[in-house]
Amino acid sequence: MPAVRKYRRETSEISCCLKYLLFTSNVLIWLTALLVLAIGIWAWMEKDMFRNISKLTFIALDPAFVLIILGSITFMLGFMGSVGALRENTCLLGAYAIFLSVLLLSEIGFCGLAFVLKDKGWIKDQATEGLRAFIKHYREDPDQQNLIDWIQEDWLQCCGIDGPKDWDSNNYFNCSSIAIGSREACGVPFSCCRRRPQEVIKNKQCGYDVRKEGYGMELSKIIYEKGCVQAGEEWIEHNLIIISTAAIGVMFFQILGICFAQNLRADIYTQKSKWH
Repeated sequence: MPAVRKYRRETSEISCCLKYLLFTSNVLIWLTALLVLAIGIWAWMEKDMFRNISKLTFIALDPAFVLIILGSITFMLGFMGSVGALRENTCLLGAYAIFLSVLLLSEIGFCGLAFVLKDKGWIKDQATEGLRAFIKHYREDPDQQNLIDWIQEDWLQCCGIDGPKDWDSNNYFNCSSIAIGSREACGVPFSCCRRRPQEVIKNKQCGYDVRKEGYGMELSKIIYEKGCVQAGEEWIEHNLIIISTAAIGVMFFQILGICFAQNLRADIYTQKSKWH
């Protein structure tokens, strides 16, 4: 009986665990980005922004546009990471690592800039300008309107930039709008109103006339009198540890992704050199 020769199969240098961990995590990122991108595009289509170019003046403050940008960037990142890992494509893995490195450096630079400028009022000025634009164009964009309502009512429990008087810069809530018959004149949006105990349905007219002279009720019991800039500063101070931990966690996973991609690239190069 002839002897059976056994050939030893050369094991791959590529770590399957590393490969599929990188692939799975980036598929999840890719699917999440696809959902965010779809929501942003749908919101723009609902507002007919693709045809109405005149509204693009305030594009940077448009939540739908922000979703489109974030979704597009994350979509590209997840695509490069997942396909690069699955197909063992060194070019895509290299682009993925570079892209993550640029994002990481940008985040570190932004955090450093914020720390340096926090006492110079630059961040506060930017927040003030953004809120001022939101207030001025409150009725012109439903997304911006919903965003500032969420900020005032649900997140910070505040009203205006420095207080309710800031709503005078909006044409609908300006006290002079009484002359043109605006029912909201000398008032504030419903999101400035305090929620009453056991209130199920929000009273959309609760902010009417509250800034008129001789208003018969105590304002502090009806609306929030604290401005959103001050409320935002207090919220950041109270949640600084959580914010810092989240930021460090995001950066840690980015560094991990860069290391995984580079190690996988090195394994692929090692395997290819053995073939040749």
